[in-house]
Amino acid sequence: MSKKKNKPGKIMSAVEALGLIKNGDTMTTSGFHGSVVAEDLIITLGQEYVKHQTPKDLTIVYCAGQGDFKTTGLSNLGHPGLVTKIIAGHFGGSPKLSRFALDNKIQAYNFPQGVLSQMFRDIAAHKPRTISAVGLGTFVDPRLQGGKVNSLTTEDMIDLIEFDGKEYLSYRTFPIDIAILRGTTADELGNISMEREALTLESQAQAMAVKNSGGKVIVQVERIAKQGTLSPRDIEIPGIMVDAVVISKPENHWQTYEEPYNPAYSGETKAPMALVPALDLNIRKIITRRAAMELKPDDVINLGIGMADGIANVANEKGVLDEFTLTAEPGIIGGMPAGGPAFGACMNPHAIISQPSQFDFYHGGGLDISFLGLAQGDNKGNSNVSKFGPKFQGTGGFIDISQNAKKVVFLGTFTAGGLDVQINDTSLTIKREGKVKKFVNEVEQITFSAKQALDTKRPILYITERCVFILTDQGLKLIEVAPGIDIEKDIMAQMQFRPKVADKIKPMDTRLFSKDPMGLANDIL
Repeated sequence: MSKKKNKPGKIMSAVEALGLIKNGDTMTTSGFHGSVVAEDLIITLGQEYVKHQTPKDLTIVYCAGQGDFKTTGLSNLGHPGLVTKIIAGHFGGSPKLSRFALDNKIQAYNFPQGVLSQMFRDIAAHKPRTISAVGLGTFVDPRLQGGKVNSLTTEDMIDLIEFDGKEYLSYRTFPIDIAILRGTTADELGNISMEREALTLESQAQAMAVKNSGGKVIVQVERIAKQGTLSPRDIEIPGIMVDAVVISKPENHWQTYEEPYNPAYSGETKAPMALVPALDLNIRKIITRRAAMELKPDDVINLGIGMADGIANVANEKGVLDEFTLTAEPGIIGGMPAGGPAFGACMNPHAIISQPSQFDFYHGGGLDISFLGLAQGDNKGNSNVSKFGPKFQGTGGFIDISQNAKKVVFLGTFTAGGLDVQINDTSLTIKREGKVKKFVNEVEQITFSAKQALDTKRPILYITERCVFILTDQGLKLIEVAPGIDIEKDIMAQMQFRPKVADKIKPMDTRLFSKDPMGLANDIL
């Protein structure tokens, strides 16, 4: 009787596993800002390239920004020749890599993050296109830029098509050779669980897309378990899709870039919400307080990064967090979405689902209201959060969310670059105006299409510390002004165009400017 030969082990060193990558491969990586980033593998890949100049000429495909906007994450791959093409949802998280795209040295495409997350499922199923209305009227529309980031990028990857008299975008799919992913635990067969991760993202879809493209899947984990000891319900990436498992150095496997591990993010424990500090009274709190006045009981809500995520703090401070459901695009439902370096994670989530599934829900109109950043707006009501002169951040999930939420609220300061205000308990005074006008004649890049929003008859608001606009057929209309603000000097003179003005302008609620509690709970309930 012949003895059955043992199969080659899947547990390898990082260098051994990365040896599976060939020159010219197309590679996908997991991560959302600082969560679920395979930091150990990415660091090692950058180091190996510096030593041996191989693997080179890679195409990198990823959804969300991966990095701390400085040196971590995909910035570790920021070496000339290592990457020659990027297809991504967000660029800003890894400036050392994305600078090559901005300098016109590599090809680069920016797709809506949600569409890109869903493309992995279509690639796995060998579908030739991902069809979506997401992106119509924005810079990813082929009638504008087709998602091309620079002049070196010439091949069309997005086409305009029509079904039943309606326009859609057709995103071209492509095979992927390598996946660099991350989990918590791997068993001896390569089954991967993610019990200590803040998110699961599109990890399973990425693995399936690569495996069905004939490629190799490499996964970074914290630990190894004996075969058969992991519950099958806990497996996010089945072992049949995994070719190599690498045990990470602990310092390269933090749960987020903010802390090694927070059990309230993974659902292991529930954190007492009373311990979350309240926001100080400043410009951000004024804006997020006013935005929170748009909340209604039982709303399903999305909060964007930056200014918008402060709404969670305001709602928690006022004791109304349980009256509606907050969500974030990487798959968080319920609880209190985190901000700052931990954005994407969530304290005390009710559920953590995959990012493609979350965007299925978003694209289908599941959001009652979304709060997003206001970086630049124009006289038509278009918004730009992706490109400013030589700086290119990318759309992230902004297009997916803003195009499909039933109501959208943009929030941000009225001007940028040194704005200083005096908060006078019941009014506001501008001490020093910002150097940069944010309301311009024409945005540099259309990330939000006002025409598309008007066609769908959705309410759109623009909230700043000194005034509030709504979107109308004639463009922006001024409807509220803060007490203490001079309309001509502090508003009209700080815009490149004159908006429409309501027949009767309301004063912004004086409680927004007070150190005392607003009584927001009574307003919402």
